[in-house]
Amino acid sequence: MLEKYIKNEQSLKRLKRFLASKRAVFGLVLVFLMLFISITAEFWVNNKPLILVYNNTTYLPVIKNYHPSTFGQKNAFITDYRKLEKQNPNIKSIWPIIKWNPFETDKTLEGYPAPPSYQHWMGSDDRGRDVLARLVYGLRYSLGFALLVWIVSYVIGVFLGSIMGFFGSWVDLIGQRFVEIIESLPSLFLLIIMVSIFGASFSLLVGFFVFFGWMGISIYMRAEFLKLRHREFVESSRAMGGGTFRLMFTHILPNALVPIITFSPFVIAGSIAGLATLDYLGFGLPAPTPSWGELLRQGKEQFTVAWWLAAYPSLAMFISIMAFNFIGEGVRDAFDSKKVV
Repeated sequence: MLEKYIKNEQSLKRLKRFLASKRAVFGLVLVFLMLFISITAEFWVNNKPLILVYNNTTYLPVIKNYHPSTFGQKNAFITDYRKLEKQNPNIKSIWPIIKWNPFETDKTLEGYPAPPSYQHWMGSDDRGRDVLARLVYGLRYSLGFALLVWIVSYVIGVFLGSIMGFFGSWVDLIGQRFVEIIESLPSLFLLIIMVSIFGASFSLLVGFFVFFGWMGISIYMRAEFLKLRHREFVESSRAMGGGTFRLMFTHILPNALVPIITFSPFVIAGSIAGLATLDYLGFGLPAPTPSWGELLRQGKEQFTVAWWLAAYPSLAMFISIMAFNFIGEGVRDAFDSKKVV
């Protein structure tokens, strides 16, 4: 069946080797599931109904914001849908599975943090916010951060590494010295200084990880281009009048994709762990952004009385990193020519 869609024999063998790994397929399914949940989080975890019927009119609060006066609520700036249901039993509504958003404090709890219960399946944190809600939205920030860092750093790293490897000579010499200078910088110390000056933000952390993350793939791309730039198919294209960028990105780059594909899952997993580490240390996303590392810090501070604050974020990190590592192992085996389909 795969032969209908993939004509290249080598690509077909690699795909079959990847699919032969049950762990890799399991990891891929987990990643797609996490992406789906993070993108559609509002439909699963929210303090707004998915559908609400009021006075024979259908509303979609999860998609559109409605002024409290629409439902007859006075002296309010934000519609309280729970209160609205209690005041008017004739209202019909369909709620998400988890009826809390990650920033909402449950004022009905006797104390914070509260243990797991029917109302809060994974308990609440030290401010009365639902742990499961913060885990789900924290997944969105973790995946978004990791994917953005991966894309930007790889685009920069592939481009600069390709230039160094293709031109060689003084271009490669200057480029390698530049890489060595950046690698010698104390990254954590610089991050502390930047956070203290500019304040923590999502864009600052992405820029910081990209600044120190592009060098790894650039070294591998440099090596691939140094190896391939004098191959027969490149010389043939050059003899036919092929330009520099055509040679680099049409002929050489497609034959140098192995490092990009092989290392990508591990880079994404590392970025997820890196963001959680910075959040745990207090240099990550600004409060009250949902964060796995921030929950872990709370769990460390109150482990004897709130074990769930450490257990559930740790489990979420373990599952997400494991999934990407399984994919990475499967891709690595798929590109191993010694493996048999």
